[in-house]
Amino acid sequence: MPVKTIEWVGGPDGTARLIDQTLLPTELKYLDVSDVETMWDAIKVLRIRGAPAIGIAAAFGLYLAVRNTRAGDYATFKTELDRAAQYLAGSRPTAVNLFWALKRIQDLVAAHADEPVPAVKQHILSEALRMIDEDNAVCRAIGEYGLELLASAGLPGQASGLTYRILTHCNAGGLATAQWGTALAPVYVAAERGIPVHVYADETRPLLQGARITAWELQQAGVPVTLITDNMAATVMAQGKIDAVIVGTDRVAANGDVANKIGTLGVAILAKEFNVPFYVAAPTSSIDMSLASGELIPIEERKPEEVTEGFGRRTAPPGVRVYNPAFDVTPNRYVTALITEKGVLRPPLGASLANLFKSATSG
Repeated sequence: MPVKTIEWVGGPDGTARLIDQTLLPTELKYLDVSDVETMWDAIKVLRIRGAPAIGIAAAFGLYLAVRNTRAGDYATFKTELDRAAQYLAGSRPTAVNLFWALKRIQDLVAAHADEPVPAVKQHILSEALRMIDEDNAVCRAIGEYGLELLASAGLPGQASGLTYRILTHCNAGGLATAQWGTALAPVYVAAERGIPVHVYADETRPLLQGARITAWELQQAGVPVTLITDNMAATVMAQGKIDAVIVGTDRVAANGDVANKIGTLGVAILAKEFNVPFYVAAPTSSIDMSLASGELIPIEERKPEEVTEGFGRRTAPPGVRVYNPAFDVTPNRYVTALITEKGVLRPPLGASLANLFKSATSG
């Protein structure tokens, strides 16, 4: 990717710089965030979005919340930090990376309770910066494993010039992470190696993340992309134009159920009908082993104006009732495989996930 979704500019007194994704694709604008309230708003209104990117933003938000505190003792400092973490946690409920990042910073601070407060502040900033490096490494690994999976799957498109024809929903590309993306990481690794890839991007209503963001970033990267409306996915699959579906995720339950942008469930059902493999790119930070199934994943419901007055133009009668969940849950039976930075997990996904985390704990 030629652009960085989020980065830190300057030293301890610097700012978190992020791309304002609400302005894409017509304007590429960077927003410098210097306080926790602005970061909360950036997450809430989707200036920054995508589970991994939200986690990094939350970590920077915690640092911004406490860097100028006058608290000289650890107990007071920790109280202020926890208050800021609770505040940031209220920005969006579904992406588990948000809570993962906040807890990681809180645990880090607890581990340095015997150090002076200024030193603890520096630890927070260093950890947030480390998350960017880790995210790039995780996404690159997902890209490598994902490309290996495509190469071994015997996809129909390989018979025509080795072109991989991938359908994706929403945006789980570079703009959903620090830089590389999750679902699109295999695409970028393939392009880097000169392997032809063609991506079909669902428009992704009602906020059009596929049209505004996925199509834009793929064009920027020089990857062939065809934009379709959400209700065209069945037709392109029926016509044999799709070799595989790859989507991202905001949270994976312990049994392998997957929460992702609204509309993903429909794509998964279609993929099963047309015998197209349905892959989910899932960094382990997006896996929530504390939830037994997807039924327990909290689903964010957003304001009705996103449906009735999308992008400033009224498209529905005033006063009409609106149901606007931001995510849906795809049951594990529709998931062909999970692509993680630790490798590819196959059904039964509950057992595969349990083994993955058991190995991580024992290791």
